[in-house]
Amino acid sequence: MSTSPEPVSRRDRPAKPALSRRWIIDTAVRIMRSEGLEKVTMRRLAKELDTGPASLYVYVANTAELHAAVLDAQLGQVDLAAETAGPEPRDQLVAVLTSYTLVLFEHPQLARSALVARPNGPNYLALLERVLQLLARSGAPRQQVAWGVDNLLQYATATAAEHATQEQDPNAERDWHALSRAVHEVDESTHPAIKAHLPELLTGAEDRLTWGFHVLINGITHTPLP
Repeated sequence: MSTSPEPVSRRDRPAKPALSRRWIIDTAVRIMRSEGLEKVTMRRLAKELDTGPASLYVYVANTAELHAAVLDAQLGQVDLAAETAGPEPRDQLVAVLTSYTLVLFEHPQLARSALVARPNGPNYLALLERVLQLLARSGAPRQQVAWGVDNLLQYATATAAEHATQEQDPNAERDWHALSRAVHEVDESTHPAIKAHLPELLTGAEDRLTWGFHVLINGITHTPLP
């Protein structure tokens, strides 16, 4: 009498690990670093995770939310302590904002996405908390601090996005030289203000970011709300 053979599993590989939001975001970050943010789509992510796109929507509502989560993951690199900036709250605030800007500099496409993304993850909230704390130590009224933090982060984000766009534009250097030449060649009789402010008009690239933060902080602390 013969016996039936024991059933053999058709799986030719180990069972896949269960999906999780953390795993999805970590994978999205890896794709961004290797292929660019434009490749971080639900379809591309599903392929990488060996699943269907529909399965991802349980954890991430859409591509915009996915990009916001990727942004938040990168914000974990921001130096919130700013210990080397010294004991003054203003110097620490500028250092934190500079660190945030530099993080975005490292990921050009993410910098542009940050202009429209609405991160709400733990790293963004930690950044927001730290900026509010340091700005509040200026002695400015609570309402001015609450409104001012948006201006500071927007300036940092826009600066990084502009830098990122120029870095990726093959014509950026040519365009800069064309602008510089045009500005220096203007007729003083028709453009006296431009002539009067040269060469400073086109200098100070490395210091402008820091100076801009101080300008905003001064304005926030001394300009009452309407």
